[in-house]
Amino acid sequence: MLAQEIIRIKRDGQTLARSHIDAFVRGLVDGSWSEGQAAALAMAMFLKGMSRAETVDLTLAMTHSGLVMDWRTAHLHGPVLDKHSTGGVGDKVSLMLAPIVAACGGVVPMISGRGLGHTGGTLDKLASIPGYQCAPDVPTLHRALHSAGCAIIGQTAELAPADRRLYAIRDVTATVESVPLITASILSKKLAAGLQALVMDVKVGNGAFADSFDMATTLAESLVQVANGAGLPTRAWLTDMNQVLGSSCGNALEVMEAIDFLTGQWREPRLLEVTRTLSAELLVMGGLAGNDAQALQQVDAALRSGRALEQFARMVTALGGPTDLCEHPGHYLPKAPVQLPVLAPHSGFVAGMATRDIGLAVVELGGGRRQAGDTIDARVGLSQFVQLGQAVQAGAVLAVVHAADRGAAEQARRSLLTLLQIAPQAPASAPVLVKRLLA
Repeated sequence: MLAQEIIRIKRDGQTLARSHIDAFVRGLVDGSWSEGQAAALAMAMFLKGMSRAETVDLTLAMTHSGLVMDWRTAHLHGPVLDKHSTGGVGDKVSLMLAPIVAACGGVVPMISGRGLGHTGGTLDKLASIPGYQCAPDVPTLHRALHSAGCAIIGQTAELAPADRRLYAIRDVTATVESVPLITASILSKKLAAGLQALVMDVKVGNGAFADSFDMATTLAESLVQVANGAGLPTRAWLTDMNQVLGSSCGNALEVMEAIDFLTGQWREPRLLEVTRTLSAELLVMGGLAGNDAQALQQVDAALRSGRALEQFARMVTALGGPTDLCEHPGHYLPKAPVQLPVLAPHSGFVAGMATRDIGLAVVELGGGRRQAGDTIDARVGLSQFVQLGQAVQAGAVLAVVHAADRGAAEQARRSLLTLLQIAPQAPASAPVLVKRLLA
């Protein structure tokens, strides 16, 4: 069928058949659909919406537009499991979850992305480790999975190529914020990774893509229903993103916090709760634990015994990083030349924070990208970040700015003072785990 006829069907609000969607995806890959035609259908999908069946069909078509991993010949030792987050500020959960699940018997080939906008990317964090290969060849990936049980890597050119082209088109045509298109984009890559179970971490709040509860719920329901409809058992948690997750944001700083978490030196309570819960969810889904309580016990044992730390160290080594990173992280992780504390102007309680703008402050320091091709400064960011409800005295440290020079540090310090609210009374406490969606 002609591309313009498929566009007309969706433009007029009708339902696309699987054959229409297959033709569109083939056209994305072989170039028979022009940029203008692909953009026109994306806009029609954005404006007219897509049914659940259409979204499943688009997800499956994009999944099979390239290589689909088949782990049956890899002789892996456990179920193939993964977690995906919709992105937030200070969200470093993947760095701990993958080795925790691996220590409990799972196998985690986690395909992650780079940051763009106010959210940090897991690959950018790992790229701050000298020698770490974010795009290993297949034999290296298999060796990492056999030795460490986990490998956090980037999307290869062979996985879901239709999604890569469609996302680039959506990015420049104001069609990113479509729940069906977001769903198909995320899940096509996860299905192509050959997973047996997936848990989704859908962030909600002023630092998340989904800033309202209703929007986050709609997205989570779409992800869970479409994934299960496409044959991938999936559950989701809505988690709070009205404040920085953990005590740092910035690439090398977050790797340092992840190592401190795995060694037990410092585990910020909210970050611990999210990491434990999502890890346990995967253990139950993968048949590695009989129930939630048993799964949480296994997660705690993996942390307490040091097995999770060992799996993380093995992953880093298998993918080209230092063999003693966890023993001497300060020797390997880059440090910013300027560290400047941000001091509370008066006493009170941390009553609010503009989390998205805090993420953008890290971008302004050089820790994120304004455009896809920008180079990142792994050294910069924020550490020792306060939490909502925390009591502070005048002159207390609210955060420490890590910057490339004094001018950038001073600018970030001034900005942060406008983004943190100190009030006479503590705000009402809010849970970090907001809602669970099983199916």
